[in-house]
Amino acid sequence: MKNSHALVIFSGGQDSTTCLLWALRNFDKVETLNFHYGQRHSIEQQCAEKIAKKLNVAYQEVDLSFLKELSPNALTSQNEISLEGGFKNLPSTFVIGRNALFLTVATSWGLARGIEDYVFGACQVDYSGYPDCRQSFIDSQAQTLSLATDSAVKIHTPLMNLSKAKTFQLAQELGALDLVLEETHTCYMGERSVKHEWGYGCGTCPACGLREKGYKEFSSWL
Repeated sequence: MKNSHALVIFSGGQDSTTCLLWALRNFDKVETLNFHYGQRHSIEQQCAEKIAKKLNVAYQEVDLSFLKELSPNALTSQNEISLEGGFKNLPSTFVIGRNALFLTVATSWGLARGIEDYVFGACQVDYSGYPDCRQSFIDSQAQTLSLATDSAVKIHTPLMNLSKAKTFQLAQELGALDLVLEETHTCYMGERSVKHEWGYGCGTCPACGLREKGYKEFSSWL
């Protein structure tokens, strides 16, 4: 994959940052695209911009704030965060169509700049059960976008079959575990004042729970 150009869909969280680090190892030129879609806090975006600057990669934000008006969910409102009770009884943090929209917009932005490789932090192992994080969806979306643009769109998902513990291990192998622990943000509540051994967060929301569990398993291997 060397001698190539990739666009990372980048939120500033643990997964997308690990994907960015992976992309920097595997592509000659890397850029990042961040989406503002009316999230309940802007902490991740602040972290994303800081990380991109630290890693010396181009960073661009796209406003998709209209997404919060389309369907009720706990990521774009103050609704209760729960593991069920949302659309089709998925977690209340599931945003209908979000990843399909992200990949479509990223492709529109990237192809206009000659980019056919996209890196996305979807995972179907330690995750919240979102259907748009499955490999079958990614494969279908890549085919659809390729047909829609008469291009060879490739969506790379280096974390797809990794547990959270394995994702921490990958960051370590990439020489950036400290950066992931110190600079990334995953907490749904946007809590940045409390530092745990696994990073910053409230320590009680489902995102923090996954991250804490993964780090404890990873630490047991050291």
